Amino acid sequence: MKTTSDTLPAGDQQAADQTEDRLQKKFWPHGWWKIMELRIGIIPLPIYVLIAGLLAGLVAMGKLPNEISVAIVMFAFFGFTFAEIGKRIPILRNIGAAAIFATFIPSALVYYKLLPDQVVKATVDFTKSSNFLYLFIASIIVGSILGMDRQVLIKGFLKIFVPLTIGSIVAGVVGTLVGTALGLGAYHTFFFLVVPIMAGGVGEGAIPLSVGYGEILHQNQGDLFATILPVVMLGSLTAILLSGTLNYVGKKYPHLTGEGHLQPGEHEDMHVTQEEISGHMDISHVAAAGITALTLYIVGILCQKLFGLPAPVAMLFIAVLIKLTQAVSPKLQEGAFVVYKFFSTAVTYPLLFAIGVSLTPWDKLMAAFTIPNLITIVATVVTLMATGALVGYKLNMYPIDTAIVNACHSGQGGTGDVAILTAANRMTLMPFAQIATRIGGAITVTTVLIVLSRMT
Repeated sequence: MKTTSDTLPAGDQQAADQTEDRLQKKFWPHGWWKIMELRIGIIPLPIYVLIAGLLAGLVAMGKLPNEISVAIVMFAFFGFTFAEIGKRIPILRNIGAAAIFATFIPSALVYYKLLPDQVVKATVDFTKSSNFLYLFIASIIVGSILGMDRQVLIKGFLKIFVPLTIGSIVAGVVGTLVGTALGLGAYHTFFFLVVPIMAGGVGEGAIPLSVGYGEILHQNQGDLFATILPVVMLGSLTAILLSGTLNYVGKKYPHLTGEGHLQPGEHEDMHVTQEEISGHMDISHVAAAGITALTLYIVGILCQKLFGLPAPVAMLFIAVLIKLTQAVSPKLQEGAFVVYKFFSTAVTYPLLFAIGVSLTPWDKLMAAFTIPNLITIVATVVTLMATGALVGYKLNMYPIDTAIVNACHSGQGGTGDVAILTAANRMTLMPFAQIATRIGGAITVTTVLIVLSRMT
C-alpha cells in the first residue's frame, strides 16, 4: 500500500522532507522539552537555574523564609548540586563521592563561613525541629521490608547476626592491638577509639557512651563527648569510602555481590515497574503505605517511651512481624515499595546536605586526623568489614553485601546508614543496616559500660 509521500514527485518530496525537518527542529515546544529533560539529580535544568536565582534573590534581600516548602527546594538544590559534582569526578565517583560530597562539603562550607548564614540557620532549624531523618528511615525500612520475600527475610535476619557478631569481636581485638602498637595505649584505644566506632552513631551511641563514661570515671560528660564524637564521624567516613569502593569492586566481580541482596537466590516479591506506577498503581495504596510507615514509627516512639527500645528498632521489628504474618495486602505492599523508591531516589541527597550542615561539625571531624588515630580507625573498620565478608562467604552469603552491612555498624547512626548505603548503591539493605547500627550499637555500649564499671 502506497503512502501519500510515495506518490509525490522527487522535488516535492524533498521539499516536504525539509518542511518536516524544520518542524522537528523547531525550538518550541520540542526543543524546550529536550532541555527540560536535562537534569541535575532529579531537578530539570531550567528549574534548577530558576531555583538558584530565587534562592540568591531571597538571601540578598535577607528574607529567606523558614518554612517547609522553601526548605525542601533548598535542600534539593544543594544536595543534588554537591552529589552531581561528586558523580563527575573520575575514580572518586566510583567509591561513593556523591554521598561524601553531599554530606561533608556542606559541613566544610559552614565551618569556613562560605554558606550564607540564612541558609545555615534555615537548614539547622528545620532539620532539628522536624527530625525528618526518621521520616526517611521509616519510609525506607517499611518499604524495603514489605517488598522482601518472606523466606528471604527470615533467613537474612537470622544469618546477619553471625558475621556482625564475629566481625565486631575481631575488629575490637585488631583495632586495640594496632592502637597499642602505635603508642596510644590499650585502655585509650579500646574505650575511646574502637568502642565509639561501633557504638551506633551519635544520638544512640556517642551520647549515652559519654554519659556512662562520665558517671563511671567521674569526668565531665561534655569533654568526653567532644573526644568521642570525631572518632565516630571519622569511622563513618571510612565506612562510606570503603563501601563505595566495594560497590566498584562488585561491578568488576559480579559473583561476589547480590547488588543489595544478602544471599544467592534472593529476589524481591515486588517487581514494580515504571509502567505499573504510572498506569496501574492506585495512588491511594501509595498514600496508605506512607501513612502505615509513619504510624509504625509512632508505635516505635511509644515502645521507646515504655521499654527504652530505640524507635527505629521497634519499628523494624514490627514491620518484620507484619510482613511475616501477612497482615497487609499485596496492594499495600506494592504501595510501600513505591514509597521506598521515591524516598531513595528523591530524598537521599537533600537529606545528606541537611545532615552535613546541621549534624556534622567539620572542626571536630578534623580533630581526629592524627596519624595514629587514622591508622587505628581504618584498621578497625577494615577488619570489621573484611571479617563480615569472610564469614558471610562461609555462610553462603554475598561477601560484598555482608561487608557493607557490617560497615553500617561503624557508621554515624541513621545518618551514617544513609550515607554508607548511598555510596554503595544498596539502599535495599537498610533493614539489615538498622540491625547493625541500632542493635549492634546498643549491645556494644551496654556491654562496654558494664565492663568498665567492673574495672573501676
